[in-house]
Amino acid sequence: MATTPPPPPAPAAAHTVFVYGSLMADEVVRTILKRVPPAAPALLPNYHRFNIKGRIYPAILPVESKKVAGMVITGVTDEELQLLDAFEDVEYTRTRVEISLTDSLEKILADAYVWSDAEDPNLYGEWDFEEWKKLHMKDFLAMTNGFMHELEQPESKTRVETYESFMQQQEQPVPGTQVEG
Repeated sequence: MATTPPPPPAPAAAHTVFVYGSLMADEVVRTILKRVPPAAPALLPNYHRFNIKGRIYPAILPVESKKVAGMVITGVTDEELQLLDAFEDVEYTRTRVEISLTDSLEKILADAYVWSDAEDPNLYGEWDFEEWKKLHMKDFLAMTNGFMHELEQPESKTRVETYESFMQQQEQPVPGTQVEG
């Protein structure tokens, strides 16, 4: 008697994620997800993208009459969303927001990572993606690679811990480079 093969597994739910900072860089997304899902330019109304004192990545919070230009990534699997949650860590809360696609003005719902501390005194100004690419992307990619390697370890550090230890290492003087007086 022939047995019928089991049905193929149900496809994982596809998620849509609005990104507005380092995740607008394909290189960062590829480091985390091991691929670059389809993306399109999008706007998030009534939010503002802030610099964060002591950090090289941004935060968004609701601010009436402002808007954040970013990208919407589509086709994100459940597993990939868990990786993004781990990457964004406790500093952010995944929140459902309504965005507008820049090309068609179509409004869709997407997940976005909103800064968890709405009263944070370390938020200021306007974060600039092009400036970040020039000044910080190389180091940020190195930190992200370290985080992804760390995530594979049984006792992994959080992304915030990985970021803070990476930045401390960057600030250490290289032996032999100090000028004696």
